[in-house]
Amino acid sequence: MSLAQHLSELRKRLMLAAASVLLGAIAGWFLSGVVMNALRTPVTDIAVQQHRLAQLNFDSVTGAFDLKMQIAFTVGLVLSSPVWLYQVWAFFIPALTSRELKYALGFFLTTLPLFLAGCAAGWFVVPHIVELLASFAPQQESSFIRASDYFTFILKLVITVGIAFVLPVFLVLFNLVGVLSAQSILRAWRVAMLVIILFTAIATPSADVVSMFVLAIPMVALYFAAAGVAGLHDRRIARGVARLASEFAA
Repeated sequence: MSLAQHLSELRKRLMLAAASVLLGAIAGWFLSGVVMNALRTPVTDIAVQQHRLAQLNFDSVTGAFDLKMQIAFTVGLVLSSPVWLYQVWAFFIPALTSRELKYALGFFLTTLPLFLAGCAAGWFVVPHIVELLASFAPQQESSFIRASDYFTFILKLVITVGIAFVLPVFLVLFNLVGVLSAQSILRAWRVAMLVIILFTAIATPSADVVSMFVLAIPMVALYFAAAGVAGLHDRRIARGVARLASEFAA
């Protein structure tokens, strides 16, 4: 393909991706009420459990509209993620060899469900974190939480955990391209456990350890699963090398 054809293909993929996000955002607009009620639940629980006045606060005339637009766009981005991720994938397909295509397809099919699972795990621990952070306010004080800051806080937490769940896939990818061996991944398990524990402790500053283990256990399992997949790949490569060596010796 010429440079002009590449640019035309890129424009086509970007337009399809943008259209999918726009359609998802329209659906997100109608779902924003449901999402907002789910976001509000931890705050209303604070009022009941801590016996204080707690509510979301819109500090401008357009605050409620701006938040609804932000929620609609975020929901649309998530709903349309299979489409725009496929457009990225489809743009690079012509440049990949058959071997690279197989690895890239496995990467694409694994990353999306792991990211969504991580986001779900992050969402599960949100109420515990909000409850803990609000408990630092004096008992006699009220908690008026700015709605935009509250949504941004939850969004960053959920996305961060989602990305953390995807990281083991990169270990497998590095193994497939020959950068990391399964033995090197297993040798670093102590460091990996320490990093996972520190990450979950920071991401879930909860007084109980339940939220921390909810995130840590699947992350540890994914790490060793990545090591297992890398080990299978290394053994297959070793058998191929041994077979070629025997044929050459014969």
